[in-house]
Amino acid sequence: MKITVAALTLSFCYLSVAEVQLVEHQAGEENAAEIHSSEPACFCAGDLTGSQKSIWVILRDLEAKLENTVKQLEDLRGEVQGNRVAFGASISNVGNVGPYTAEITLTYKKVYANTGAYNPATGIFTAPVKGVYYFSFSGHNISSRPMGLRLMKNGVQMVTVFNHAAGNRHETATNGMTLQLEAGDQVYMRLQVNTWIFDNGNDHSTFIGHLLFRL
Repeated sequence: MKITVAALTLSFCYLSVAEVQLVEHQAGEENAAEIHSSEPACFCAGDLTGSQKSIWVILRDLEAKLENTVKQLEDLRGEVQGNRVAFGASISNVGNVGPYTAEITLTYKKVYANTGAYNPATGIFTAPVKGVYYFSFSGHNISSRPMGLRLMKNGVQMVTVFNHAAGNRHETATNGMTLQLEAGDQVYMRLQVNTWIFDNGNDHSTFIGHLLFRL
């Protein structure tokens, strides 16, 4: 865009020189010879008068508007890229996890999609930008033991599910919540004390999240 403005300014300068040359040529042959032997020069804004000065002002205004447009496009590009936050993962083919005598953070290591904010090694999602996010999770277990799952934000429980022991059958529980996060907030899943969770190649037990919009 700046190249276009520069080209317009250069063209204007040459047009201005040609215009001066034509006037001086009409005044007499002596001045005409003198002008044709001189090199074209670009006039500064202070040397322009009348319509030439108006054109100069218009060109400067166009340059300022083009620079502003470029900045707006760069800001928009950054905003679009910032909105690309999502992940989806499962515990996958590990069998039973738990029971334990202390809570643990679950790690969902089979990743289906991840823009980079979710760490499969730790199971922790870290918000890259301030905004409103949606998270959901599912858990599968054999009901001879209970299953207790907690969706956590910075060490505080948001929502939970709990399957009580009930015979010996396969059960699944799900939950989810929309959360407002600051940049750097962490969201993850915890397995409650003395409960377990099960998964296999069918990927029953999952954890997903994505940015709805920035704030």
